[in-house]
Amino acid sequence: MHIHILGICGTFMGGVAALAREAGHRVTGCDTGVYPPMSDQLRALGIELIEGYGVDQLALKPDVFVIGNVVSRARLADGTPKFPLMEAILDAGAPYISGPQWLAENVLQGRHVLAIAGTHGKTTTTSMLAWILEYAGREPGFLVGGVPLNFGVSARLGTAVSHEWGAAEKGQAPLFVIEADEYDTAFFDKRSKFVHYRPRTAVLNNLEFDHADIFDDLAAIERQFHHLIRTVPSTGRVVVNALEESLTRVLHTGCWSEVASFGDAVSDFGASGEPSDFDVLQRGKPVAHVKWDLSGVHNQLNALAAIAAAEHVGVSPALAAEALGKFQNVKRRMELRGTVNGITVYDDFAHHPTALRTTLDGLRRVVGKDARILAAFEPRSNTMKLGTMKSQLPWSLESADLSFCHTAGLDWDAAEALAPLGARAQVAGDIDTLIAQLTAQAKPGDHIVCMSNGSFGGIHAKLLEALAKR
Repeated sequence: MHIHILGICGTFMGGVAALAREAGHRVTGCDTGVYPPMSDQLRALGIELIEGYGVDQLALKPDVFVIGNVVSRARLADGTPKFPLMEAILDAGAPYISGPQWLAENVLQGRHVLAIAGTHGKTTTTSMLAWILEYAGREPGFLVGGVPLNFGVSARLGTAVSHEWGAAEKGQAPLFVIEADEYDTAFFDKRSKFVHYRPRTAVLNNLEFDHADIFDDLAAIERQFHHLIRTVPSTGRVVVNALEESLTRVLHTGCWSEVASFGDAVSDFGASGEPSDFDVLQRGKPVAHVKWDLSGVHNQLNALAAIAAAEHVGVSPALAAEALGKFQNVKRRMELRGTVNGITVYDDFAHHPTALRTTLDGLRRVVGKDARILAAFEPRSNTMKLGTMKSQLPWSLESADLSFCHTAGLDWDAAEALAPLGARAQVAGDIDTLIAQLTAQAKPGDHIVCMSNGSFGGIHAKLLEALAKR
């Protein structure tokens, strides 16, 4: 078929496009500010990209328009539609579908789906699990909201699909690992994306309040997580973090599948040792050992979740641990961008206060108490822009010696929110000022972590250049 994707440059929709192209469909798409790296990846696949959402694209007459959740019925100040193509699709009665639903019907059908959900660590854990299954010779398909360095691509189909309904139950269906996001599906489908995936193995990694733009409170997100659990068959497995009270509440609402817990002393899967070098315990007994380059308790928990999920499809913890020893992480997860004059610069995707804290805590474990950590961050997610979690920022930055906040686009006072940190925190309204602040403070031996879920104005390259010129 010919599909035309609205909002194609987002990580999820770009992954859908790549999978559709690999499956032999004709794929075109549009977005505003068609941008790399996704634009480069898509063009390399032979996918035509169109700038903007003009009504002239209706003339493409695809078999179906696939709608990303960036698209809405919003109006501009002058009253014109923000997405005129969507209005034209509706007026014409043209066929349209959400990205998650198209994926479920055209890619996931006939597969054993392993879905990784949680507020934090979805991309990393999904990448870990895909790599474990690949290392075990299972050739999984996957869709990740990032680029796993072991694969170099964010999505692939994997082995051929069995269309026999009973194949998944018998364990013979091809495997597909997917990052299962709780964000809503589309402007016309306000359910979380993950309810479309119908996993046989579901990982619930953690659960905190997030996405304040669409959820009123934590209970509303817990309800969506329970909707996910309702779709897991009785022969399936729910892998759950036993340390999270919110997930305990979700399970107590009802669960009809096998449960495998991880994280605490009495879990089915636990760990003994430092996060970079630890024994894997299964019901208290050592069954494997992980020694790798990653740090932080959060990554240790991610590993346990991936090991428990892989075991459900027949991969032993020992083989999974061996695979993790060769895991290369994900692009933009504590990615080393360069070292200049003894100052090291990292890029990290952290944007929620808990993610900021775990990233910095993990680095502190690696560099020790004497090295200085400088944290540069921008509150860019919808939740952070609303200021819902601004009071948590001083707590999230405790492990940093100095913190620098990019305040462009905020309607709340970042300097006031960071006041408890005193002279350890500075704010800047533009990237150039932020870089000037960082270069004035950085010393040989320092570690600078730039944290954002966006491009952060290209700060990484600019900062390395500025440090080299001092």
